[in-house]
Amino acid sequence: MKHQLIRVLLVNVLLLIPLAGALADDSGQHKIVNGVVIYLGVMPSEMILGHPKPHTEAEMHGGVPAGRHQRHVLVALFDNATGKRITNVEVKANVFEIGLFGVQKKLEPMLIAGTISYGNYFNIAGVNPYRILVQIRLPGSADVIEVEFEYRPHAFSTMGN
Repeated sequence: MKHQLIRVLLVNVLLLIPLAGALADDSGQHKIVNGVVIYLGVMPSEMILGHPKPHTEAEMHGGVPAGRHQRHVLVALFDNATGKRITNVEVKANVFEIGLFGVQKKLEPMLIAGTISYGNYFNIAGVNPYRILVQIRLPGSADVIEVEFEYRPHAFSTMGN
């Protein structure tokens, strides 16, 4: 029962990312760069820990890492002109506390509720603000789209701020 509730919550968060950005244009969780709408979500990995091994969510990105400060960073991409979800792209994120070095990881594609988003786990500890630098390479393009978000870990939120 617990793992079903967590799965429903995760799916709802992924589906609501675009809606949340549309309702709060200046909230910092979404940005438009070169015609690509980029939505950012950050959620505690504990929300995924309850899934049994056969569930996709329990095993994505190699499994939920141990540790109290693990966060699941996820990105959803849309074409600004058409509103269609953008898939088959390369996405990386560098997560760092302001003034310190960070960790860069590939954000892996995730198929949840029939939609593709990109995500991975990062250790985000403390109360100081973090920057999340997202790099996107569209299919057939040599250019990299870069966008930076701010995340404050002390504020429990499934969205970036």
